[in-house]
Amino acid sequence: MATDCFELQVFLYQITPKIWRRVAVPADFTFAQVHDALQAVLGWENKHPHEFRHGKGKRLVDVIGPVGLADQVPPGGSFQDEAQLTLADYVGRRRLPLRLLYRYDFAEEWIHELVIEKRSEQSTAPVVLGGERACPPEDFGGAFQYMQASAGEIAWDQPGYDPDAFDPKKVDFTPPKKRKRRV
Repeated sequence: MATDCFELQVFLYQITPKIWRRVAVPADFTFAQVHDALQAVLGWENKHPHEFRHGKGKRLVDVIGPVGLADQVPPGGSFQDEAQLTLADYVGRRRLPLRLLYRYDFAEEWIHELVIEKRSEQSTAPVVLGGERACPPEDFGGAFQYMQASAGEIAWDQPGYDPDAFDPKKVDFTPPKKRKRRV
């Protein structure tokens, strides 16, 4: 069954050669669901804070994210709850492509450019459309340390990690299970 979707491309800043993914997600996905889909397709483990930033020109002061980040919006910016805002509502009548910044792990500052490229019809679940290269290992130290390891200046700390490997068939979009809190 086909549904209204958006095709997204995401790539990491400060990494060469480029690490990128293209994925189609339903238009009614909230940004929280987009975050989960990005975590799956990029191979991240969803262990750190994240946010989406947008704005006019280079002033990316508007934030879409978890409610806990609402008090961290830069002056002049606005906040939108990622659990409430859908892709369709965000895009509205704007012309595509639209660009956003996707920040993950504020300590290591993994910065991604997220491009909402076009509308299409796909299945009712996310679909990988393409990509190249493996994302850096979680908690590796950021782009500078990753590039040092790529150049052979330092050793990879992850046995078996292959920076050139990406298999779209291994991407699992199953939502992570909610952890039960101990009382």
